[in-house]
Amino acid sequence: MRTTFHLRTLAVAIATLSVASMTNAAGLDRSGQDITAFLQDGTYAEAVYTYIDADVSGYDSSNNDPFNNNYVRGNKTGDIAESYDFFRYGVKTDINDTFSIGILYDEPFGASAEYKGDNNFVANTNPVDSAGEFANDPAPNNPVDGATTAALEPFIIGAENGTSGETTKVEVRSESVTAILGMKFGANKNFQVYGGPVAQRIQADTALRGLAYGLATGYTSHMSPDMDYGYIAGMSFSKPEIALKAALTYRSEIDHNADTFESYPLAQVIGGAATPPRAIPASQTGKIEVTTPKSVNFDFQTGINPTTLATAKVRWVPWSDFVLTPPLYNEASQASGRYGDDGLNLVEYDDDQWQVELGLAKRIAPALAISGTVGWDSGAGDPTTSLGPVDGYYSVGLGAKYNVTENWAVSAGGKYLWFGDAQGQLPTGKIVGDFQDNDGYVAGVKLSYQAR
Repeated sequence: MRTTFHLRTLAVAIATLSVASMTNAAGLDRSGQDITAFLQDGTYAEAVYTYIDADVSGYDSSNNDPFNNNYVRGNKTGDIAESYDFFRYGVKTDINDTFSIGILYDEPFGASAEYKGDNNFVANTNPVDSAGEFANDPAPNNPVDGATTAALEPFIIGAENGTSGETTKVEVRSESVTAILGMKFGANKNFQVYGGPVAQRIQADTALRGLAYGLATGYTSHMSPDMDYGYIAGMSFSKPEIALKAALTYRSEIDHNADTFESYPLAQVIGGAATPPRAIPASQTGKIEVTTPKSVNFDFQTGINPTTLATAKVRWVPWSDFVLTPPLYNEASQASGRYGDDGLNLVEYDDDQWQVELGLAKRIAPALAISGTVGWDSGAGDPTTSLGPVDGYYSVGLGAKYNVTENWAVSAGGKYLWFGDAQGQLPTGKIVGDFQDNDGYVAGVKLSYQAR
């Protein structure tokens, strides 16, 4: 016999992808670090699969002078966003009417992008024109920097030849396991405080290729997998008779100190040209410090009538605090004498991320509910890194949940996203790409079990 949806359980019918972030929509955000599995009644378990496919394309800059920041539209980049998928799991149970425990797994942060084709993000075997200068080189109009550029051309060309045909690409993966203990209190057990430890693993690979990166062309880094720990803390309120639930959740920063390998073909040239000259290796192993950002999530739902539920989700992540500073890359930028004593970070963002999503869920049959969402993501600033040139998005989504049995249900959903236009910027401040009118979609499926 099919079960009937009760008002207070309609939240589970919301589309699978409720707070799913999009490829580089804001910083490295991916899963949205959703904890709503822990907020369900009774014993609950879910497994969620999410697939992301985006079209992020634009134009490179035909200005190949590394010391001239003017953007001049050049060649098409093609689609740089690689398809991306990840999983989320959660299980939760009540020990008694006061205490609950749960374990959640997700993949909170990530990136996947690669430039291909005929553009300045791909190493070229012949990156000069018939006059022996960089193609579209603006140096003749800039005598001071033009002279510097001319002196460096043989080295940049040499590095290009050494990586001929190789592409600029980035791959970041992370995994997170969160253990939660909750305690209900109040006359009707309406309030709950919860918290627990978080274990997080992260790894990354980056390759910079092509004339767009100037002296950094040929740079490669590999950050080995590193595990470290943080915590989660939150508070919730519920009023079952009107299906009201509200939860505010804080996740801490997590500091990583990972083994890393870097290769920088032109680092020795940069060091040799410094005043006084500095001995900088072309490659090295060492440590890199990476701090994944803290976050705050607010989840809210309330019944509108016996078959309809309204939801709201808000997420804040201070990406403006995030930096990625590989040691060799930073040392070479210091030696150049152009970027101060602190040198350059490889990745940084200007703005914090705000994400808002509003939804409605409606029971349309005893065992079937549908949901719709609209969303907005602020992005993390424009210009932004050339490794993820998207400035937020708007989204619309649809989802459905079908109760297969009294306890088991399957949900499916999708979102369409309109990305904010962004310019791709190097750490030096040079604009090397312009990306407009891009979009993408997210699709996912969830299998869930609930027993009260």
